[in-house]
Amino acid sequence: MSQGKATKTAMDGRNFEFRSERSGGDERIHLLGEMDLSVIGSVDREMRRAESGDADRIVLDLRELEFLDAAGIRLLLHLNARSKSNGGRLRITRSGFPQVQRVIDLTGAGDVLPFLD
Repeated sequence: MSQGKATKTAMDGRNFEFRSERSGGDERIHLLGEMDLSVIGSVDREMRRAESGDADRIVLDLRELEFLDAAGIRLLLHLNARSKSNGGRLRITRSGFPQVQRVIDLTGAGDVLPFLD
């Protein structure tokens, strides 16, 4: 059975939305739009909610993420470190937008983040 929760946030002309769903042993959080400093607090709170649950795996789905800045990279690295100290349940799907993947690659974050490839 699958459960879902959707939250939409739009700030300063940037559009951002996340959706969470539970399916089997996975908690999946879909990020859509533009993730920058103005929304990372919301993402972190949602990830903490997922981490407090009993999911075998927490999947952060970036496939529809169109923009990512340095604050977003910092959050991804922080989430990875937190996951490693808490059972290593985090997995990340790559963005379908080349500009997001380029930021991840240029910063070196792609070498350490737990991507599902």
